[in-house]
Amino acid sequence: MSALGPYAVFIATSYALVVLVVGGLIAAITVDYRRQQAELRRLEASGVTRRSSGNATDRP
Repeated sequence: MSALGPYAVFIATSYALVVLVVGGLIAAITVDYRRQQAELRRLEASGVTRRSSGNATDRP
């Protein structure tokens, strides 16, 4: 790390924070995706259908 000079700690900390933030965003997206899929399964099981599942000519 001495090749980075006197700013080595700042650079390493910055990279670590970026990794944490991006990891947190990936985790949040994954959790939200699973929640949305579960909600969609629940709605379909209760009889609600997707608007996109029918023919385009069936719509008013």
